[in-house]
Order: sequence, then C-alpha cells, then structure tokens
Amino acid sequence: MRTVLSQDPKSVTSSNTRSVSRPRVRPMLDEGVRDQLHRPFRDLRISVTDKCNFRCTYCMPREVFDAQYQFLKHSQLLSFEEITRVAKIALQLGVNKLRLTGGEPLLRRNIEELVAMLAALRKPDGNAPEIALTTNGTLLAAKAQALKDAGLNRVTVSLDALDSARFAHLSDSKVAVEQVLNGIDRAAAVGLQPVKVNMVVRKGLNDDQILPMVEHFRHGPHILRFIEYMDVGNSNGWNMQEVVTGKQIHDLIHACYPLEPLKAHYTGEVAGRYRFMDGAGEIGLITSVSQPFCGDCSRMRLSPEGKLFLCLFGSKGVDLRSVLRSDAADDEVAGFMAGTWRKRTDQYSELRSAGVAPESEKVEMSYIGG
Repeated sequence: MRTVLSQDPKSVTSSNTRSVSRPRVRPMLDEGVRDQLHRPFRDLRISVTDKCNFRCTYCMPREVFDAQYQFLKHSQLLSFEEITRVAKIALQLGVNKLRLTGGEPLLRRNIEELVAMLAALRKPDGNAPEIALTTNGTLLAAKAQALKDAGLNRVTVSLDALDSARFAHLSDSKVAVEQVLNGIDRAAAVGLQPVKVNMVVRKGLNDDQILPMVEHFRHGPHILRFIEYMDVGNSNGWNMQEVVTGKQIHDLIHACYPLEPLKAHYTGEVAGRYRFMDGAGEIGLITSVSQPFCGDCSRMRLSPEGKLFLCLFGSKGVDLRSVLRSDAADDEVAGFMAGTWRKRTDQYSELRSAGVAPESEKVEMSYIGG
C-alpha cells in the first residue's frame, strides 16, 4: 500500500526553500470526478506525438534517442477523431482545459485541424474549454496564424537560454535561438497570448541565463516561468546537485528586480506567481522538487497511442485505446475514464520530498508531455 502524506509538503522540504512560500490551495468539494485524495479532474494533457526535432539533455538525450530509436508509427497514434472523442467525454467529467503536447506537437501533420475539432466542443455549461499548446517554438512562426484561426487560445514555449551557443548546446540542434524568439513574437501578434515562456534551470549549465532571460522579457507581454530541473523519465541522468531551487531563483532575481507574490489564478495552478514591484510584468516559479504541489494536481495525461497516465512521474499507463476501438458507447468510455481517475493516489513529488518515493521506471517526458 502506498503511503499517503497528511502533512503539508512544505514541512518535508529543506529549510532553505521555505522563505518563498506558495500558499496551498486545497480544492473545495464540488461537482465532478474526484480521486482518492479528493482532487478533481480538471485538465487533460494530450500528447499527439513522441517525436521532437530537439535533443534536450533533460528530456531526449541524443545518446538514448539516436537514429536507431524506434518512435511510434503513425498507424499507432490515436486519430484526431479519437482524440476529440476523448476530449468531449473529459469535458463531461469536469475538465476545463485541454493542452496539446508532445514530443513537439507541431510536428504532427495538420495539427490545426485537431485544434479546430477541439475548439468546436462545449462543456456542460455551454462554454468552450480553454485550448493551449506547449511547443519548442521552432515551427511556431509559420503555424501561429493557422492555430489561432482554428481556435487555439494560447501557447507555452520552452526556451532554456538566450545565448546562441548555449541554446544550441542545450537543445542539441542547429536551430537558431532567434527562430524561437520570432515564433514567440508571432504567436503574440496573432493573439495567442499571453505567451508563457518556460525555462528549465540546471546548475552549471544555464543558471547564468536567468537574469538575461529576465532582462529580455521584462516590460513585455510574455510571462517568463522558471522550472526546477525534475527527475522525469529514466534517461536524463537527474542529479539533485543540478537543481536550482525556486527560492534561489527568486532571490537572484529579487536582488536585482524586487518581486512580490501574486495570488493564483485558479486552484491547481502549477506556477507560483510574482510581479515586479516596478510594474514591469510577472514571472512564475514551478517548484516540483523543492515545494511539491501534488495536493492540488488536477491533470490526467493521454499518450500518443491512447494510454492514460495519472502522474508526470508515472510508470505505467492505462490502456484507453482498446476501449475506444471496441464497441463501447460514450458512457462506457466515460465510466472507464472516471473509474481510472477515482483510483488515483499519485503524489510522487511529495513522496520524493519526504524521502519515501517508490523506486520504479518512469515514463519519458518526451512521450507523455510536460
């Protein structure tokens, strides 16, 4: 039987992380499907491909994902119609937000057609769900207008350095950083805003890029977010010594550009929010390692070939595709999804902080999305 933590995760983190507080927002009991820890199902993250044109070392290191690596065949992927059916049912179960991920989702051919299909869906209250997409930005400038026209609401772009040589090293690609920056600006120009820019920080590799990133994005419309380096998957050689904590990032920025905390937009928001006290915008801190937020997690992930994962650090998915491709009616698929969520006890990050995380193979982030 897995241990269920009853204490606030801040009480099991080291003392040097506590001064940057993230108020715990326990979800109130309301309508909808709830797991074993009373967490509602509110977000569905849909990975549309396991392929990517980057080989970032914390996600898809080239020594593992080389030319011989066997990615999923197109015939193995869920069709757009199957994805839309799952999303439609998820909305009936209480989901408010749909996010397309990968791999690199813009590598999925005609992705804007899927966006249009999802944008036509409605929640039980008659309102459309929020539809977002996470991308490395390389194809965003070319795709932004089509995505906006199809009904996409906003994008999140991964960007780990501004320095050209550092960016090329971290992404292990020949893509110029200017290509990603152009994609960010184009997305904002067509109305996919605010654009959120995510930087994974690793000590000794790109922590010297924190302030240049802040200085570049201050006074602009985009929201820069810093992510602690996480032990996702099995191939990135994660080491706690490479983690730069949210507190350390906060203190570095605060010393140059004073910050003050902001309230969360909604229950389960992953980033702690801070505004520049001079009015130059805001940043976010995602602290899965030093200050876990499992207690508010409302996300379920759908893999490219139709498995349901209940945690980013999960090891085994639940096969939904076989249910979809049987003669099951929508209410049967809904029952399967709801039953999967109701059994959920996952709280890996809190268990890791308490020193009791289970030792197991974890799904790769490039396959299930961030």
